[in-house]
Amino acid sequence: MPALSPHEVSAHLAALPNWQVVNGELIRTFKFEDFRAAMRFVNGVAELAEAANHHPDIDIRYNKVTLKLVTHDEGGLTGRDFSLAAAVEGLSSLAQVG
Repeated sequence: MPALSPHEVSAHLAALPNWQVVNGELIRTFKFEDFRAAMRFVNGVAELAEAANHHPDIDIRYNKVTLKLVTHDEGGLTGRDFSLAAAVEGLSSLAQVG
């Protein structure tokens, strides 16, 4: 899947208002009630990532989880990044507190 143009990235971002592009990566930080809720979320992300064969960088800081997506093989953002981000949004609505 080829890397998206800046115009295509902007169009995809419109559907994911809580995400942003920083240094060429699609990024979002999620905040949860506590560490256990954050880990439940991370485990859900792991299941989605494995099913999609597309794996985000994950940074866990107690009740905050930051995900970074980029398709390294294509040298930029692709539809795969935005598809996984959209799937993650479904998970976050179940447990996110802020």
